[in-house]
Amino acid sequence: MGSIPEAGASLLGEDHRGVLDTIDSLRSKGISKYIDLPQIIVCGDQSSGKSSVLEAISGLSFPTKDALCTRFATELVLRRSSETTAKFSIIPGSDRSETEKKELSSFSRATNDLDLGQVIEYAQELMGLNGRNRVFSTDILRVEVSSPSQPHLTLVDLPGLFLAGNKDQSVEDSKLVESLVLSYMEQPRSIILAVVSAKSEFALQQVTQRAREKDPEGWRTLGLITKPDTLDEGSESQTAYLELAQNKDVKFRHGWHVVRNRDFKNRNSSKTERDAAEKVFFSKGVWTALSPTQLGIHALITRLSKLLHDHNLVQLPQVLGEIESGISSCSDTLNKLGDARDTTRDQRRYLLQLSQAFTGLVKAAVEGDYSDRPFFGSSKEDVGYERRLRARVQNALMTFAREMETAGHAATIVEDPEKASDEPHPKRIRRSEFVAEVSTMMQRNRGRELLGTFNPLIVGELFTAQCQPWKDLAQRYVNLILATARDLLHKAMEHVADEVTGERLLRHVIEPSMSRLKGSVQVKLEELLAPHLSGHPITYNHYLTENIQKAQMDRHERKLKEVFQRYFNLEDSKSYSVHKPMHLLKSVMAVTEPNMDDYASMTAVDTMEAHYKVAMKKFTDDVSVLAIERCIIDKLSSIFTSDVICDMTDDDINELAGEGPETVAQRRYLTEKLKVLEEGMEKLKKLGRLSNGRA
Repeated sequence: MGSIPEAGASLLGEDHRGVLDTIDSLRSKGISKYIDLPQIIVCGDQSSGKSSVLEAISGLSFPTKDALCTRFATELVLRRSSETTAKFSIIPGSDRSETEKKELSSFSRATNDLDLGQVIEYAQELMGLNGRNRVFSTDILRVEVSSPSQPHLTLVDLPGLFLAGNKDQSVEDSKLVESLVLSYMEQPRSIILAVVSAKSEFALQQVTQRAREKDPEGWRTLGLITKPDTLDEGSESQTAYLELAQNKDVKFRHGWHVVRNRDFKNRNSSKTERDAAEKVFFSKGVWTALSPTQLGIHALITRLSKLLHDHNLVQLPQVLGEIESGISSCSDTLNKLGDARDTTRDQRRYLLQLSQAFTGLVKAAVEGDYSDRPFFGSSKEDVGYERRLRARVQNALMTFAREMETAGHAATIVEDPEKASDEPHPKRIRRSEFVAEVSTMMQRNRGRELLGTFNPLIVGELFTAQCQPWKDLAQRYVNLILATARDLLHKAMEHVADEVTGERLLRHVIEPSMSRLKGSVQVKLEELLAPHLSGHPITYNHYLTENIQKAQMDRHERKLKEVFQRYFNLEDSKSYSVHKPMHLLKSVMAVTEPNMDDYASMTAVDTMEAHYKVAMKKFTDDVSVLAIERCIIDKLSSIFTSDVICDMTDDDINELAGEGPETVAQRRYLTEKLKVLEEGMEKLKKLGRLSNGRA
């Protein structure tokens, strides 16, 4: 049985052990499949000396054949304890089948013998690493070692990187190992112990390149130089490695460390002899230029323990936050999936539950009750506003009303186009020109009306031409409301149903219903447009005559103003004195329209404009209330009710809510994940230090 190092045994207290034990327990339960855990990963090229370093740290006797300990990841859990024990188990890889996972998880060994050779060979057989079908594995061998002098430390040893294949390792195997190592390196909570052998140029070794790729700033990496005794004294290579150790070449935040491993001749020497030889080696030569904290296995244990301790304290609050988020996400998805649905009765019950939740959200959105915070979110965010249907509809209809006011008419009739430059409508026509056009129309549409009056049909023709933009304008807002409603229904369904069932319901229930609503509102819109685009104008609103009289009075006022200005030769007619009242009276009485056709044309235009104002406001309200509210908004909450489900056949129910193998597998996966995360949450909450850190 190998001896166990005493260095660092007193480093860090039981509080650190509690944190490490909790993290290791989480990892052993498989939580690292879902949440990245803080860890130190040992990476290097093949034959870089990783196994010798781990042996020196742990006291374990690693196999002499390097290939045996590089076929899979090894999690080395070291703890200080009053007794010396070693436990071995296997954590199956995520690519394993359920049967394989069960078989591998059943492997467990406990012994006080710290020789890993037989254990690794047996574990290798269980993993199927026979050299034919599988050479490397994603499974993890977990080794737990306790002894009175052991440090509190956990390391993950990864297979060595290599490029060229041979009879035992193919190029494909090289890619598999590289993928495995990089997957650990890219985890943001992994501290990388990058092991470099001094037997070859460090620039040619993959590990430094890969570490810099995944940790460009070097914040998570500690470099480790092995086999410094193979360097010739005073050589350029020795100088290069000394500068590397001084963090002058490849720079890492945590710097570099140097250890001297056993060489082949001294492979059977004891731990004490090994440590003594290392101490002598670093006591002379160029390595004395380095700090003692950078030299030797004892100092390395201290550095790693302190590094992992500090890293854990920083990362664990974030881990807890991710676990909480994961639990919430799992619970939400499992609630959407519901219980297993093997029978039609189960399926119908599930749809009824969805219907109740879905209809509740839609009703709340229609009524403007946004108290369901998980669904409606915050109004300060676009995501929250997009789900507030009533707010979006109200805002859209207010914009519709403004556009009807400013752009609903085909032409803007103005006294002076130059003075009406602020008018947003693009087409402007001078009133005198428009009256002249109307006069021509009236001449071509004469009936039996007296001179000075007009054929009532002319008002209908003028009005129909003036309200031509209504159809496109109203259609645009109807389409907008339909899209807004559809968006709300999709979001509500996504919120309450699992993805598969939700897509089926959207395709077979929601979308057909929306198509019917679209057809219904289209019919209503055509119905509302018909009286305005064809037939003759009809209204019994007294505002019609008021608007006509106001238009005529305004025009008469403008003419009187012109008379007064001419008579008194004034720019401003607000103040004047009358010297010849009879002359003024005759001038005022002369303000009439002698041309009966022009008078009739102006009256027809006044009537058309007055009717337009009345009809435009009514049409705006009719589209908002009778089309959009009655034909769309009011119908939304009845699209997917319990009555709809009760009317479905068993075949319909099965088609909508039947479970495929994907859903069954998803529920099983989420149930397992939720269990693991909840267990992890309980373990983390027991850590007083973590709780204080979050407070």
